[in-house]
Amino acid sequence: MLFVLTLVMTPILAACSSSKNTDGSTNVNQGAEGKAAVNPAGQFPITNEKTTIRIMVPSNPVVEDYATNEFTKYLEERTNIHIEWDIIPSKSSAEKLNLILSSGDDLPDVIMDFGVSNAQQMIYGSQGIFRPLNDLIDEYGFETKAMFEKLPIVKDSITAPDGNIYALPHVNQCYHCTLPKRMWIYQPWLDKLGLSMPTTTDEFYEVLKAFKNGDPNGNGKADEIPFSGSPTGFFSNIDSFLMNAFIYNPGGDRVYLQDGKAVVPYDKPQWREGLTYLRKLYQEGLLDPQALTQDGDQLKRLGENPDTAILGAASAMHMGVISEFYGSSNRWLEYKTVPPLKGPEGVQIAPYEAYHLVGGGSFLITKASKNPAAAFRLADLLYNEEVTLRSVIGRPDKEWKKAEPGEIGINGEQAKWKQIADWGKTQNFNWNQSGPSFRPNELRLGEVANPEKPLEIIMYDEASKKYAPYKQAAENVLPPLFFTNEQAAEISDLSKTITDYVNEMIARFVTGDANLEKDWDSYLNNLKKMDLARYLAIYQEAYELKYKK
Repeated sequence: MLFVLTLVMTPILAACSSSKNTDGSTNVNQGAEGKAAVNPAGQFPITNEKTTIRIMVPSNPVVEDYATNEFTKYLEERTNIHIEWDIIPSKSSAEKLNLILSSGDDLPDVIMDFGVSNAQQMIYGSQGIFRPLNDLIDEYGFETKAMFEKLPIVKDSITAPDGNIYALPHVNQCYHCTLPKRMWIYQPWLDKLGLSMPTTTDEFYEVLKAFKNGDPNGNGKADEIPFSGSPTGFFSNIDSFLMNAFIYNPGGDRVYLQDGKAVVPYDKPQWREGLTYLRKLYQEGLLDPQALTQDGDQLKRLGENPDTAILGAASAMHMGVISEFYGSSNRWLEYKTVPPLKGPEGVQIAPYEAYHLVGGGSFLITKASKNPAAAFRLADLLYNEEVTLRSVIGRPDKEWKKAEPGEIGINGEQAKWKQIADWGKTQNFNWNQSGPSFRPNELRLGEVANPEKPLEIIMYDEASKKYAPYKQAAENVLPPLFFTNEQAAEISDLSKTITDYVNEMIARFVTGDANLEKDWDSYLNNLKKMDLARYLAIYQEAYELKYKK
C-alpha cells in the first residue's frame, strides 16, 4: 500500500462484546439486532461476519459489471462486505432517484454516484430519509478525518446549515480544472503570419482579422474561421473567456460575491461593453455565426477539418473540445492557450473554481440501512490513497505502480505513482470514478510525467503559468449553498427563466437582432420583471444562513 493504515482503537458499539484472540486480533461478536458488528476504525475486515449492503448506482458505460468487477472483489476480500448492486440506467437515474426519495419506498442501504443536490440533502435529510453522518465520522472516519484535515474546504462545503453532513463527496483536486475558462488558438497560423500571442482584446481583434484575410492555411481559399464556439460545449460559449476582459464572468448561473453580496455581471455596464466587443467581431465576420447555435460535436469537427486547418480560435476547457486527443491530425498539440486578455479598462481575470474539487452527494446512507456503520466504513476506505488508485485507475502493477526514486511527477517533484497501461475503455477492473475517492494535488500531480502522453503536463503548465497569475480572488467565488425546499423550488423557476433570457439576449445583441443602444434599458427592465432581485435575495439568504452565523 502507498501508506499503512494505523489502527485506531475506538469503542465498539455498546450492543457488542469483544475478546482478544491469541494472535492479538479482536474478535467482535454480533450485536443484539443480529447484524454484523463493526470493527474499530482502521481495523480490517470491517465486519467479522459476512455483511451485505445494497448500493444503488447509475450505470457506467466504462464499467462492464460492478458485481464481477475486480475492484469490487478486492473490497469484499478486504472488508468482508458483499455489495448487492441495484444498477439504474443512467438516462433514467434522476427520475428513479426522485421517485424513491418522494415515496420513501424500496430504499437501498446506500445511494451512490447520483450527485444528490444540496437541496435534496437538506429536504430528505431533515425528513430522516438520509442519515446524518457526523457521529459515524467521529467514531469511524479514519480516512475521512485525514481528508478534512488536509483540505478543510471539503468539510466546510458538505456541511449543511443545520450542522449535519448527509453525504460524502468524491474529491478531485484537479489543478487545471480550477482555472477552466480558456481560449485556444492555432499556433501554426500565428507563426505563418508572424504574429505574437495576443495579450489584449485589441490585439486579439487584430489577430482574428489577420486569420480572416491572410490565408494562414495556405490553400488560396477564404475558408478560415477566425473564432468559433458552441453554447453546449465544455466552457465554449462565446462569452466564457472573452467577457472576463470586461467583468468577472464566473459561468454557470453567473452568480458571484461582491463585498459579501450575491450579484450577477449581466446587469452591469461592463457586460454591455463586452457585448459591444463581441458584436464588432460578429459584424466583421471574425466570429462564426454558428458559434451561437452549433453543438459541441460540430465545433470539434471544425477543429478536425480533414482537408486543412480552418479554425483559428475557440473558448474551451481543453483542446480536446476542438480537436481529438492523440488523434491522427495531432492538431490538439498545435492549439495553445491565450492568456487572460486585458480589456480596455484593464480588467484581466481568470475565473477561479475554488470549490471545483468537491463533487458532492456521492455517497448517502439511507434510513433503510440496517448497518450504517459498516456502510460508512466502506465509504471511508475509498478515501485511502491506494484504494483510490485501485478504484479510479486499476490494479497495482497492471494499470499503475509506485514511482521509483528519481522519477519526476507532473509538478516537477518526486513522483508517487506511474500509469503503466492505457485505460478509459470499457473494462472490469476499476469503478471509473464512481463513488467516493480522494485525489488531492499531491496525488494527481504526483503521476510520473510521460512525455509520450503529455496531456496532463500541458494542462498543468498552461494553467500554472498563464492563468494562475490572474485568478479571481477566492472571496468573490460563491461557495456551495444549501437551499430549503421552498427556496430550491423558487430558485429553480427563476433560474431557468432568467438564464434562458440572458443567453437569448447575448445572441440577439451580438447578431444585431437587438440594439445595444436602443434595447439595453428594455433588457434591464425585463430582468427586473423576471424578479432578478428576488433571485439574488434567495442566494443571499442561503449564503448568510451557512456562512455568516
